[in-house]
Amino acid sequence: MAEQPGKGGVLYIVATPIGNLEDISARAIRILSQVDIIAAEDTRVSRKLADRYHIDTPLLAYHDHNERQRAPQLVDRLVHGEDIALISDAGTPLISDAGYRLVRLAQERDIRVTAAPGPCAAITALSIAGLPTDRFVFEGFLPPKSAPRRHRLEALQHESCTLIFYESVHRVVATLRDMVSIFDADREGVIAREITKQFETVRRDTLVNLLVWLENEPRQRKGEFVLLVHGRRDAAPATVELERVLSLLLADLPMKQAVNLAADITGASRNDVYRLALRQSGG
Repeated sequence: MAEQPGKGGVLYIVATPIGNLEDISARAIRILSQVDIIAAEDTRVSRKLADRYHIDTPLLAYHDHNERQRAPQLVDRLVHGEDIALISDAGTPLISDAGYRLVRLAQERDIRVTAAPGPCAAITALSIAGLPTDRFVFEGFLPPKSAPRRHRLEALQHESCTLIFYESVHRVVATLRDMVSIFDADREGVIAREITKQFETVRRDTLVNLLVWLENEPRQRKGEFVLLVHGRRDAAPATVELERVLSLLLADLPMKQAVNLAADITGASRNDVYRLALRQSGG
């Protein structure tokens, strides 16, 4: 049922509702009904959506734990002419979910990969958060353990873009505590919880006030969370100049030497320069 002719079958990346089952496109329903198989993150979750729209296409489990083995198998089926749809439990596949390996292998075999776009929790939360939307950084899930999580937040503390994170109900309070500690406690943030669902909550306040609110409201510590943080407001000329100087030095010097010189030139603290160097170098 390929929408355009191509070699073999077609791999469809299909977005599904993040909460409200009505948030699915007519095209997505048609594709899911007509492909040969649906690769789903959790077949039990996807069965509810399939039953709602009378989709009887076979479901096959495809998730982080079996992607390495399953991807080549699905690509072989695509090569032999089958059409496959990839879906996650909610939202757009590959966004903090499995699928990268499958898409990459399919493209390497000249298989057509196309999308049926739709819901994405990160973009939906950003659209209703009341924070700047012109520039943003999507970080997905932070590391579950405190030390690496704090290390990642430290690398982001000077970022001037709006920051978007996913977080689990089990770690959301701990993550907010780390944000209050590492970012300015008065930095503006947003908790977007259970988006599009019955108990949707969107609360904007300072990070410290959000933490206090969440600690005192156990009913709000349930469901799916998106955390958004306002970018650093004072990342103005001094920070821009530091980034420029450090970038030039890192191009020709070892990191330690570049950090020391950049700190001497700009007057910034060596710790701040080192964190920025790690970010610029992808560390």
